[in-house]
Order: sequence, then C-alpha cells, then structure tokens
Amino acid sequence: MAVFDTPQAAFGALRPVCVQLTRAQTVENVRQLQAHLAGVSGAALQELQEYVLFPLRFALRVPGPKQERLVQSLVQCISSVLAATCVKKQELLQELFSELCTCLAPPPSSVKAAPLSEELKLAVIQALHTLMHSAYGDVILSLYRPSSLPLLGFAVSLLLTLAEQEKAKQIKISALECLQVLVLQCDCQEHRQLDEDEEQQCGDLFASFLPGISITLSRVIAGDIKQGHKPTVSAIRLFYLIVGLVMADKQLARIPKSKEKLPVEHSRISELMIHRGSDWTKSTAEKLSLLLHKVVESSSVHPHWKVRLELVELVHHLLRNCSQSLVDSFSHLLKAVVGLVNDENSEVQSRCNKVLQGIAEQRIVAQNRALADVLSENLHSLATALPRLMNSQDDMGKVSTLSLLLGYLKLLGPKINIVLNSVSHLQRLSKALVQVLELDVTDVKIVEARRSEPPGPLQQGVQKGRCQKKYFRFFTEEKVFQLLQQVCRVLGYYGNLYLLVDHFMGLYSESGLYRKQAAMILNELVMGAAGVGVDFLQEREVPLNVDDLKGSITSILDEYMDQANWYLVTSVDTEESSPEQSEQHLGLAVRAGGASSSILLQSSEPPVTTRTMNSNIWQICIQLEGVGCFAAVLGKEFRLLLLSALYPVLEKAGDRTLLISETALGTLADICEACGYDSVQCLINENSDYLVNSISLNLRQLAYQPRASQVLDTMLRNSDASLLPLIEDVIQDVLSALDQSYNSQASTFLRVLHSVMTALVQWFGMPSAEEHQQRHSDKGQSRARSQGQHKVTMTSQEVEQFFLDYVSQKRIAEGDLPDLEEEEADEIPLAKPEPSSDTEGEAPMPSHAQLARDVMERCIHLLSDGSLRVRLKVLDVLELCVTMLHPHGNHLLPMAHRVWPALVTRLISDDPLAVLRAFKVLCTLAQTCGDFLRQRFSKDVLSKLTSSLLSQAPASARAGPVYSHTLAFKLQLALLQGLGSLCERLDMGESDLNKVADACLIYLSAKQPVKLQEAAQRLCQVDQSLFEKLSVLAPVLL
Repeated sequence: MAVFDTPQAAFGALRPVCVQLTRAQTVENVRQLQAHLAGVSGAALQELQEYVLFPLRFALRVPGPKQERLVQSLVQCISSVLAATCVKKQELLQELFSELCTCLAPPPSSVKAAPLSEELKLAVIQALHTLMHSAYGDVILSLYRPSSLPLLGFAVSLLLTLAEQEKAKQIKISALECLQVLVLQCDCQEHRQLDEDEEQQCGDLFASFLPGISITLSRVIAGDIKQGHKPTVSAIRLFYLIVGLVMADKQLARIPKSKEKLPVEHSRISELMIHRGSDWTKSTAEKLSLLLHKVVESSSVHPHWKVRLELVELVHHLLRNCSQSLVDSFSHLLKAVVGLVNDENSEVQSRCNKVLQGIAEQRIVAQNRALADVLSENLHSLATALPRLMNSQDDMGKVSTLSLLLGYLKLLGPKINIVLNSVSHLQRLSKALVQVLELDVTDVKIVEARRSEPPGPLQQGVQKGRCQKKYFRFFTEEKVFQLLQQVCRVLGYYGNLYLLVDHFMGLYSESGLYRKQAAMILNELVMGAAGVGVDFLQEREVPLNVDDLKGSITSILDEYMDQANWYLVTSVDTEESSPEQSEQHLGLAVRAGGASSSILLQSSEPPVTTRTMNSNIWQICIQLEGVGCFAAVLGKEFRLLLLSALYPVLEKAGDRTLLISETALGTLADICEACGYDSVQCLINENSDYLVNSISLNLRQLAYQPRASQVLDTMLRNSDASLLPLIEDVIQDVLSALDQSYNSQASTFLRVLHSVMTALVQWFGMPSAEEHQQRHSDKGQSRARSQGQHKVTMTSQEVEQFFLDYVSQKRIAEGDLPDLEEEEADEIPLAKPEPSSDTEGEAPMPSHAQLARDVMERCIHLLSDGSLRVRLKVLDVLELCVTMLHPHGNHLLPMAHRVWPALVTRLISDDPLAVLRAFKVLCTLAQTCGDFLRQRFSKDVLSKLTSSLLSQAPASARAGPVYSHTLAFKLQLALLQGLGSLCERLDMGESDLNKVADACLIYLSAKQPVKLQEAAQRLCQVDQSLFEKLSVLAPVLL
C-alpha cells in the first residue's frame, strides 16, 4: 500500500472508511480503518488526528450495549493513532481520558453485567498509557488541576481495582505501570521535568488519593506469593514514588498554614482537596508507619531478590525525600536495609552497602536529631532483646540480628555518643554484649592440656597475631563472633574511649561472671579506637588522640596485670607451687570469681573446680591477647610499657598450661612485630638488664614470687650465650638459696637449675659423635695393648693405621721432627681440648663449665632427698651437668667419684621411675667417663640389674598387651636397650658379658613381648663375645 505523505492525500484515502465506520460500527470497519492508517505518514496523520478519532470516539459513545470485540478494536485503533501523533488540545486529552476510563467501568444500569474480558482491560490500560505519553508539553498538566480531581480519582480507582483484584499477572503489572504514569512518576524521557511549583500542585492533588493508593498497594505487596515478583516490584516502586511525592519534606515546608480558597464554582472540588498542614502530616505519617511496617515485614523475607532489592530502593527514596515527615517510620525502614546487608544475593548486598554509605556521606542521621533518636530507641530495644534472641534463634537468625545491631551503630556514627551518654542505654548495651559473649568453660581438655616438656625457641612455630579459638555458650558460628567484634570496634571508633573503658572496667571489676567478656570487649574497643580492622561508613568527627589511647591502654594493663587478675589457679599440680602458694592462689581465684575480696581463705572453703580453672585459663589468655592488641595499636610507643608488661608475659610463656603458654608466645611475637624487634631473642637480649634484675629480686622472695623461674626459663630458651654474664650472679643466688632452703624450695630451685643447664648445653654444644668414637677407640686399643689380649679381629685398615702411628712415634723419639708447616697442620686437629691431656687441668675452667660443676655439687647432696619428685629432677639436672663437663675430664672424674654412691642407691633400691632416670644418667656417664666406671659398674650395679631382668622375665612372658603400658615393662625395655651400649663403652670383661648374656637369653623367647625380643636381639649384636655365647646357647631355645 502506498504511503500518503500529505494531509490531502491521506484525507482522500481515509474519508471513505471513516464515513463507513460512522454509519456502521462494526469490527470489520474498524479493521479497514486500521489498515488504511498503516499507509499514512505520521505528519499527515497529525493533521487529521481529530478527524480520524471522531468515528472511533463516536462508536464508543453510541448508547446501548456493545460487543466487547468491537470496543477492544476501537480502543486498539485509538491507541495506534495516539502512538503516532501528539495530543495538543487540553479538551481532547480530557475527553479521550474520560472515554477510555468509561470503557473500564461497567454500565450503571446493568447490575449483573458480565465482567469485562482480560483482553479488553489490557487494551484500555495500554491506551491510557499511550494517551498520557502522547500529551504534548504543558497539555498534560491540564489533567492535574483541581477541576480534574474527580476524573483523576475515577481513573485511579479503576486502576487500583484492577491491580488488586485481577488474577492475570500482565493486567496487574500494566495497571500499576499506568498508575505510575498517571501520577507523573514514570521513568521515560518524553515528559518534561516539573518545576517546584508544578510538583507542589501535583502533591496537593495526589494527597487526596494517598490513603486509597497506599492501602491498596500495601495489600498487593503483601499478597499471595503466587502472583509472582513483578507485580510486587511494581507495587513497591509505585508506593514509594507516590509517598515520596506527597510527603516530601521540601513540599511540606512550603505549605501555608491556612487552606487556599478556591472560586465559588469549585466549592464542591474544594471539599475534596487536602490541606497538607502539620496536623494532617502527623496523622498521615502515623498511618503510613503502619503500612510501611507491613510492607517491610512482607518484602524483607520475599524469596525473590528483586523484591528485596526494590525494598532497599524504597528505603533510600523515602530517607532521601521524607527524612523529617516520616521519621517515626524509619525504625522499620532502617531495620530492613540494615538487615539486608548480609543478603544471600550479591546485588542486594552491594546496593544496601551503597545506600548506607550514601546515608552516612550525606550526614542524614548526623543532621537529623529526631532520626538519631529513633535509631537510639531501636538500638535500646534490640539490645534489650539481644540475649533472648541469641538464645533462641538459629545461626542465620543470630547473624541477621547482629548485622542489624551493627548497622544501627554504623548509621549513628558520630552520634553514637547520644546512646553512650545515656546511662540506661549504655548499661543495656553493655550487659547485652557481656551476656552474649559468655564463654563455654565446661571443656575439661583445656585444663588437662599440659606442657610436659619445655617448648623450643619461641621463633619456631609462633604465629603473629595468634588468637586461640574460643567456644561460646550461645553460638558456634564464627561469623557471629566476627560481627560482635565489629560491634565493639565500631563502638570504640566513634564512641568516647574514656567513657567506654571506664564503664567496661567497672564491669570487669564487678563480677567474675563478666570478667572474661569485659576483657574481650576492652581489647576490641582499643583496636576500634585505633581504627584497626573497623568497617565504618563515615569518618569520625574528632581524630584520635594518641595520648588518650596510651592512657587508656595503661590503665587497662594495670588492671589486667594486677595480682588478683594475673595469678589465678589454673591447675592443682603440687609441683607448680608449695601448699602455702596454692592456698594463696586459691584465694585469688575466688576473689576473681567475685565471691570474696580476701586473698587468703580459710581451710573450710571448697576446693577449686575444673570449671573455675577453665575460666581462669581463658581469662589469662584473653588478657594476654589484649597485651598483643595493645602492642599492635601503639607500635613502637609500646616500648615505654615493656618495663611493666614484658616480665608478666614471659611468666605466662613458661606456664605449664598449654593454652596459656601458646597464647603468651603469640603475644611475644606481636610485641616483637609492633616494637620493631627482629626476633624474640632480640626482644629478650635488649631488655635483659631489667628482666634479670627483676628475676634476681623475685628469686630472693620465692615464697611470694614462685614464677620467677618461669621467666628465667623462657629467657634462657630464647636467648644466646651473650646472656650468660648477666645471669651468672642470679645462678649463684639460686645456688645459695638452695643451700639455705633445700627442704622447702628444692623443687622450684631445681626447675631453675634445669633451665640453666639445658640452655648451657644448647649454647655450648655437646661433643660430636665422631669425637666420642675416636676417644673410645683409642682407649680400647691402649687397654688391649697393655693387657696383651686381643680377641676382637682387627681390619686391614686398623692394622695399617697402627703401623703408621708406630713409625711416626719412632721418628719423633729419634729426633726426626717434621717441617714447620707440617707441624702447624698437625696441630690444627689437636686444638680441640682432650679430657685426658695434662695441660687442660692447668687451664682455667670457662664460666659455663664452672657453673655446671657448682650445680653438680648440689645435685650430689640432693640425690638422697626424701621426695621422689625432687630425686627425679636432680637426676635430670645431673645428666645435663655430666654432658656439660664432658670436655673437662679432670673435673668430671672427681665429681663422678663423689656422685657414684648415691647414684648406685638410686639404681638398685629406689622407685622404678627413679631407676629409669638413674640408668639414663649412668649411660651418659659411661659415654664421658669410660674406663673410670668399668670396675665400679661391674662390682656395684651390673649384678643387680641382671638379677632384676631375670626376676621380671616370667611376669612379662605371662603378661597380656596391657603390660606394655606398665612401669615394669618400660624399665625392662630401658635395661635391654642400654646394657649393650654400656658393655661396649666400658669394654666389659668375659664374666660380666656372661651375666648380661644370661639375663638377655630368656628375653629371646617368643613368649616375651615383641619389643623386649627386639631389644634383646639388638643387645646380642653389640658385642662379638656376647653374640658368640648366645649363638652357642641358641639351640636351647629351639
């Protein structure tokens, strides 16, 4: 079909079909007109707009019933004309608007008329939508005059009915979109932007429709979920657009106090108009608050993320435009947007964060005291319910609740002091945090985990910033604890630090029930005040004062390290302290628990329970973590506090409780990093002067300072030989004190001496295995030559070496000395001190060897102590002394002579546990003293040991698998494993080997435990003579 570009040509083509339609209103005639319209250009159709619309409008206005198909065709044809043209006359716009709305209304005469078809409803809605967009320029505003209020109300009522009652999803969506266009809130660019006066006029007009629109939309939003998410999203959008227009703060601020009077002819219209005065605003805000609460409740839990996203937009729009008029509603709105921060959908999360960030940057809360008060009340209500919620909700619910609490604090920002300055608010919030952070202290493993052996150097395996995993009573999810940390840090970041520290220090001192939680909160408050790990929305108004921070940290440290809070009972191990100290510690523990303020208790007090010890352990760990946090916050400024903080931390690093020791190690690593030390060794060495002084003073008052040995032990394990000159006087003081009070303090002093000797062995080393072997080989050859007995077959290399040595010695005897260079080269390996050399005895002993000799002197006297625990410690120290004096044979052998009688007593007539340790010392002596012990061992000890093996053999042969866990089995195994090397090192004679063989033989039986059989087999292979004897007797076993 040809395109008609001119009005004349178009008129000629359209006139016949228009006349035909005017005469006969049929669907076929409408279709013919529609077909002809397709061939007319837009410009030509614009000139003929009213002419073409006349037959269509005439057909709609013909009285009497009409077919729905005809009405639908007419509406669709009108819509196509409007889509191609612009409405430039106000009268035409209003008439078309009225006629289209009439198509949706049922005839007034027919009470039981059939409902309109969905197709017709959809066609009319789309035609209205097209009409609103076709209105040219200011023509559209003619609909928004007071005189048009009834017509607008009619259209709004029809569209709201369709949106609420229709089942068809498309009709719902189209009706809501048409309403959005009708209230001039569409997103298209076709309509020009309204100025302030025009917006004010529209706001006055739409105020009449606000109750109906808001109530109906709230029902649509909270409707059946089966309607889908799109109608809900459209309803939420229309809701906040119309509310944001009518309740806009800018518009309400310009409303005159009295209602504007309309002309007399509009008196009826004036009754429909709303005056948006203060009374109306307050009343409407209260009613809207109920509807907003309903909207938030249903939308925040909607399964589709786009609905939740639109809810965030609702909050953003209303908070931006109605922050004063709807201030009472923001308790629901902010709760919604803060709660959606942790939404499962990333887009919702991102939009929530941006909205919250925008609120903070625009200082909406900071500049609106009423809104800040609303947030404060919300915070108070949530803090009141927090313990109950944390006890009843699941993990996801707890995360949501705490996210809400954190969001309120972030939104308050600098205004958070409004809450903190209120006594009731601060108490409610603090008690809620303390109750929620209650630890689970029922795990017995915390108390049972002990450090059986001294740990290695702190640099090995220490992680900086290490925090022990805590177990809480009301939650298990790590995300919950992270949110609580953020709550405390945000409080510290924005709040008055002095006020917060003072308040929580009061809770810390008030009761032992709150102490651990208060300490955790204090640690996080300081971190937050320093801005470490804080997720905030806006910067604080007053920058941090470092002196204030340092003052708060100092006061907290003083309280942490107070004797009543630092020295708590963590075990009932009698080795840790004397009875008097245990009684004192028990008093401190009960004081920490809030039951008494006295340090010493009467004997009638009940014993310390595992729960109390567990609680004390966690309290110490939390306080240690706090020291690490404070160091990280202050950096190198923390060096000024090392004088008061380092010594107590080193005490805990040497604690026998594993959890405390590990936490203290992590704290030391944090201090090193914060203060700029390369390692823990550097930290100790650079502060060793005052540490050694404190240790020396405390060792003199060991009854009141029993942990000085732990500090010394930690220093020794993590320093080097440069520390020795500083601690020599301390060690001498220990030895003197041991001489004076060995009856009561021997165990503690021996623990100190064991640490000293362990460090000396670590620093100055042990003789190499090659040196041991060479020395033993030389002695064996010398003895064999002197006795003329050689039963061991020598290898060719040994024979060759013998003759080379012989030739060399003969040349020297004849005066044939080697050259100077060769002599110097030969002297190099001789630089190592030989215990058997004559010159070594004349040389002065090094300080570390002198200390070892002095310590060994005390051990000799204490080997016969009545306490098994003391004897065991003495044997451990004695073994280290022997190792340390190995290079100094002229001093070691006399000491070995003196220690031998007491050592023999331990070997042959003592507790099996002491026999085990004594046998270990004997093996070490055999390595170092060699021939010196041969006859003594053969005469005093060997027979007893072999007799013990023979007497225990029948019992082990009959025993079951549990026997391997007994002390008797361990003693048998140690003897079988050690006798072979003893016989080899001491070069025992034939008769002694026969005794060992006789004792070993029975353990080759298949009835013996497997480990004992294996040990006996290895013993057989140590010495050739023993092996030959056993091979002869082997048939007896078979």
